[in-house]
Amino acid sequence: MNETVICAVGNVATRPVFRELASGASARFRLAVTSRYWDREKSVWTDGHTNFFTVWANRQLATNVTASLDVGDPVVVQGRLKVRSDVREGQSWTSADIDALAIGHDLARGTAAFRRTSKPETGAVGAPAQPEPSWETPPAEPDTQRQPEPAAVT
Repeated sequence: MNETVICAVGNVATRPVFRELASGASARFRLAVTSRYWDREKSVWTDGHTNFFTVWANRQLATNVTASLDVGDPVVVQGRLKVRSDVREGQSWTSADIDALAIGHDLARGTAAFRRTSKPETGAVGAPAQPEPSWETPPAEPDTQRQPEPAAVT
């Protein structure tokens, strides 16, 4: 199945709206993406056309979007593009939605303070939860016996 995956850089145009559905958490907001170009005649940067996308986030991403984004925040959104055409009250409408895979603040235009969310204890069935390895621990000596590292679960 072919999908169109895009990366859009713009500003949050509306407050994220959060809903708890039977299938899990869902959030949506509008993203404004304005192109900029160098106007050689005036020697200034000029705003071009603004495209608006409805961004949909699901599950944990929806929860994190609601807690992290406000109107005007510069963001980078990666996801699947969905373009829909519809006829409402005799008029033709076209909407462009992004089913988000990842959303983050655009650090080229500001700073952010990242905070991890706590994960529910839902490890593999029957497997005990593994502690986070200490990345500051020096590597073991070659003659000592090492346990294999656990595989990442995604």
